[in-house]
Amino acid sequence: MAFTLYQLDGCPYCEKVADRMDELGLDYETVWVEALHSERNEVKEVSGQRGVPVLVDDDRGVTMAESEKIVEYLDASYA
Repeated sequence: MAFTLYQLDGCPYCEKVADRMDELGLDYETVWVEALHSERNEVKEVSGQRGVPVLVDDDRGVTMAESEKIVEYLDASYA
């Protein structure tokens, strides 16, 4: 499995996703983003927006944002 999680240090929404991935035993790469939205170009290139968290699931060709939706996806796909 190839996951990439774009997150911001101290972001509770990002931590929620990371915690769920850890609970499910999923390995993932973390990309730490800049605090300023205007400097989150890598996230924008990947997802079309600058908010975090953003999860990229390369194996399934899925890129998504919003912690609740990501957790639902993880539970439906990997729990």
